[in-house]
Amino acid sequence: MIYLKPLVPSEVLASSSFKKSAISLRMQSLCAPPPVHFPATAIRRCRTPTLAVRSLRAENEPSIQSALVSASHRLRETNRTEPLFIDPYAACFLPPYTKKDLDIHEQQQHYCLATKFIDDKLLEIAKRIDGLKQVVLFTDGMDTRPYRLNWPTSTMIFDVSPEKVFEIASEKLQGVGARIPKSCLFFHIPVEFENIEQRLRSKGFSGNRPSIWAMQGLPLESQSGFEAILSAISSLAMNECYLIGELPTNITLQSDLSKWMEKLFMSNGFRVKIVSYEEIAASLGVVLHSPVNHDTVLFIAQQLKFSDDQVMNVTTG
Repeated sequence: MIYLKPLVPSEVLASSSFKKSAISLRMQSLCAPPPVHFPATAIRRCRTPTLAVRSLRAENEPSIQSALVSASHRLRETNRTEPLFIDPYAACFLPPYTKKDLDIHEQQQHYCLATKFIDDKLLEIAKRIDGLKQVVLFTDGMDTRPYRLNWPTSTMIFDVSPEKVFEIASEKLQGVGARIPKSCLFFHIPVEFENIEQRLRSKGFSGNRPSIWAMQGLPLESQSGFEAILSAISSLAMNECYLIGELPTNITLQSDLSKWMEKLFMSNGFRVKIVSYEEIAASLGVVLHSPVNHDTVLFIAQQLKFSDDQVMNVTTG
């Protein structure tokens, strides 16, 4: 599309020669060749400046800031002498100076222990499932698990995250050559959509097949928001499926968090267990600077009831 600069008011154009010059420039612009439209499969370099501007404008948004902090934690862990895990893509989200900052602090330790725990559980459970596997990740939009984990063949991966963060992260990942394993399928569901359950189904998710669910970094704004997501998972997850994740403590004012979680999860058909960061650290030979984490709660839960699809099969069978 050609954009024309508005004409200067005629009273400012004192001489006729200036008018002719302005008209001449306008005619040249009208005769310029139309922009070239590349096919969808072509490299679209023209989008890079737009992405850069969009990234800079978005950096002040809380969801972007939170995702970048988590990416910096993964980068620092990757650069340690004996890392708990390696994230080869975390650096692509961050400015170069971040690579020099390798100081370890409490928040990073707890986050990285949780990341390692969730990574291991996802792969351990996925490898026990025969046939098609469904993995649903509730993330901050910059989660690299679909790219960096060694997923078994025939795995469908669904990422539920903020759309704007995901779009920026996807561009960055493509820029460094990140690829989903060839034997796997990947789908994104914007968390802003009201009916996540319906969106997952529209992408091919089935409540008649085994699934694994994980949650880390998802920007939850309220207790009711988490309850709605847990209800959707409860409807879709088959009997004996697992939900693993971290829950931010600031979404609720419950005095006894453990009892509240136990009651909430059980009301949705899940038996939940809170996992101690100290316990994970001990199993990995890591010395914690602070065993208590007041920001998040790590948990693993197992579905005890049937999914809605399973119930439908029983009632119509």
